[in-house]
Amino acid sequence: MLPRTLTDLLEFHAPLSAVQREQVGAVTLLTPGVNVLALNATFLPADLRGVDIAAVLDWHEGQGVPPLVATVGPLVGLPGREVARVRVGQADPAPWAGEGVPGEGVVVEQVSRLHLRPWAEALTRAHGTPGWGEGLARQLSARLEGNRDFVPLSAYRDGEVVGALLWHSRAAGGAAHLWGARDASVQEALLGAAADLGGPLWVSRVDEDAPASPGEVVHYSVLTL
Repeated sequence: MLPRTLTDLLEFHAPLSAVQREQVGAVTLLTPGVNVLALNATFLPADLRGVDIAAVLDWHEGQGVPPLVATVGPLVGLPGREVARVRVGQADPAPWAGEGVPGEGVVVEQVSRLHLRPWAEALTRAHGTPGWGEGLARQLSARLEGNRDFVPLSAYRDGEVVGALLWHSRAAGGAAHLWGARDASVQEALLGAAADLGGPLWVSRVDEDAPASPGEVVHYSVLTL
């Protein structure tokens, strides 16, 4: 069984992926043309004894993609090279509690699923990968059509899109595991707007940017077997 944190990430990302493959103890998502790690990884449980790792490797090889895996905590029992870490947990409401949407000069608005290109470009720029915006917009436009559980938000300053966030409705609150902001002011405005849609709000942050934040660290590693 997958840890709760990985199950939460799957609940968010699986509807956005191109392919979902399940086997005993593991789940794989694959989305060609999109560089979001969670959309191109096999999610592994802490106990690997019930997982056919050879089958996981063979499948990734057959798709022509690296054998990227996601684990809660460092990869144990398998050789691999870590490529990224994200901290998954509940967002602290303190910066915006009782203050409306913060962020001087920042306006946050919901955007149409038909106009996701500027949203995706802002998101990929915030993560330092601007060349991937068009592919992400194309993938999400198809997946979000008619899906009212997801709400894309854009942050604007002086008419320029400076941040983007995808909010996912939950039975209690919401999640925002796909988001990016130009600076701290934009970050607070985006998270505040998402929390207003429904809280508590579960988010993913780059671990290096939020070492003191609550939550569990998810490690993305490429297997080197």
